[in-house]
Amino acid sequence: MLGLCLLLCFASCHLEDVKKGSMDEPQAKISVIRFDQMLNEYVESNSFSSLSRMRTECPQETRILLEDIIGLGEVDDERIYERMKTFFSDTVILSLMRDASVKFKDMHGLERQFTEGFHRLKEEVPSIVVPCVYAQFSALNESVVVVDSLLGFSIDKYLGADYPLYRRYYYEYQRRSMTPERILPDCFTFYLMSLYPFPREGERALLDVILHMGKIHYAVSEVLGYKSACDELGYTAEEAAWCQKNEKRVWAFMLGHKHLSATDPMVVRKYCKASPYTAFFGEDSPAMVGVWIGMQVVASYMEHHEEVTLEELLESVDYRRLLAESEYRP
Repeated sequence: MLGLCLLLCFASCHLEDVKKGSMDEPQAKISVIRFDQMLNEYVESNSFSSLSRMRTECPQETRILLEDIIGLGEVDDERIYERMKTFFSDTVILSLMRDASVKFKDMHGLERQFTEGFHRLKEEVPSIVVPCVYAQFSALNESVVVVDSLLGFSIDKYLGADYPLYRRYYYEYQRRSMTPERILPDCFTFYLMSLYPFPREGERALLDVILHMGKIHYAVSEVLGYKSACDELGYTAEEAAWCQKNEKRVWAFMLGHKHLSATDPMVVRKYCKASPYTAFFGEDSPAMVGVWIGMQVVASYMEHHEEVTLEELLESVDYRRLLAESEYRP
């Protein structure tokens, strides 16, 4: 399931040229910037060397955290770092930070996966700018942050569905996406969404939404090597079986009720948003069935158009033509 994301449009500061972790060279390796460790060392040990590193090595990450994520004030305020230390010294947040630091002490596995994923994405979309990747604490705010060529993920949002604190603040369907396994697909999904945003012109009919989201998730599935659309969306085996069994019924329902042309936000939300299930199809159905259907249409289109590259697919916004040429027949 999708995590939360903060998409900010700041002027380019050419981070890829000045920080380790950006990767435009074919064999470069992504190293996750441990902004989380700098913050933890400052809060736990009152380490002014760590604070100095935050301010000099990670000024943009610091500004995003303080101004946009936790909203403590302007980064230039002379007392902002005192307020930051007080905020993160709260006993609940401090315990969360400690647990996250232990859980994600070693990032080597994630760094390898990020590197492999962005290598494949760069091969498919040569024009793409590979971002600097960093880890942070957000005090259970944003899961993923995308700013220009900077991509951050909050390790305190991925401690596992059964993490005790999550049970106090999140529903079961929300906790399902708060696992370490969802970091990679969330990051790639939201980074691609920032590069290929939904067209601003015109109304957003359900067809446009499910095919736009469908192509993004299809690309992520291809780049990260998922075996199926259900795996990429984080469905259980039972939910995947439901999709396979009911694909024809879902499509017939969408056509019969003229939902593909619907612009009612409530209709679109029921098909595409994270929830316990998709309301139109009962409690046995998984959430985001509309996105799954969109992925099936896109997959059918790509099967019938082998000459179309992934980059061309991502750039395409003529979703009615895509549907017509997909020959989708569940």
